[in-house]
Amino acid sequence: MLSVGISRRQILNLAVGVAALPALPRAARAQSYPSRPVRIIVGFPPGGASDITARLLGQWLTERLGQQFIIENRPGAGTNIGTEVVAKSPPDGYTLLLVSVANTVNATLYERLNFNFILDVAPVAALIRSPLVMEVNPSVPASSIPEFIAMAKANPGAVAAASAGHGTPAHMASELFQLLTGIDLIDVPYRGGAPALTDLLAGQVQVMFENVSTSLEYIRAGKLRALGVTTAARSDLLPELPTVSEFVPGYEVSSWFGIGAPKHTPTNIVDLLNVTINAGLSDPKLKAQLTDLSATVLPGTPADFGKFIADETEKWRKLIQAAGIKST
Repeated sequence: MLSVGISRRQILNLAVGVAALPALPRAARAQSYPSRPVRIIVGFPPGGASDITARLLGQWLTERLGQQFIIENRPGAGTNIGTEVVAKSPPDGYTLLLVSVANTVNATLYERLNFNFILDVAPVAALIRSPLVMEVNPSVPASSIPEFIAMAKANPGAVAAASAGHGTPAHMASELFQLLTGIDLIDVPYRGGAPALTDLLAGQVQVMFENVSTSLEYIRAGKLRALGVTTAARSDLLPELPTVSEFVPGYEVSSWFGIGAPKHTPTNIVDLLNVTINAGLSDPKLKAQLTDLSATVLPGTPADFGKFIADETEKWRKLIQAAGIKST
């Protein structure tokens, strides 16, 4: 868990320190940053948890730093299109990336990329992490995870698992579940979580690992049947629902987001963004809005986030290689 204690005094001291720095030879002068609008690139379509998270953060940064933080959706290729935009942008703090699980997956999943995420994108700050929920269409004859495993083993290759796309948290959650249980599901990737969820509701596919926030109303209405949450601890929104790991030891998957910047972005710009973001994560209003997404905030330093990214990258590298997963 990322954690850091950041006081109001530290925030003020950092802001004063940044303002007192001499002009940089780069186009962006850190002492006046930001002096023009900043883009936050999101590698997913509008409307999902990633987009909502970015817009909430963008509003906070706009209000605190006095310039617009504009959300720019660049979906496609499992977030690689948007990530490449940031990796190849000037390191001046005016193009940022909403980092997600997909970035740490893609580092291994794709053999040929025009960038190296670990080398070309610098960690700025972690934002949130949230559980996925393993859910089935009510027509599926399984009311628990053990029953689902038994059903899938009795019908190998006959149960379809929807995902928001190849390499997304939903896909990797399904692959890890299959690896640890020895079952064989049909992977059905979609162009985003919304169309995947639509087909799950219609019974076109049988199971999906999806964000709790987008599934909750359907679960409560009985339109979907929840079997478990993917994090190590139970969700406050579904406290009666077991974790997958209660039946599948070693299983843990989280959806998470953070902010990155092009490598070599000036340290004082990264620090200013980090402290301002951490202040937002402790603000009652913003924290409540993020909690509504079934999320837990992840305050911490850029180094903390860098270690978190490294750990996630190694975790998914092992799974991808063990399961023989290939990019499409």
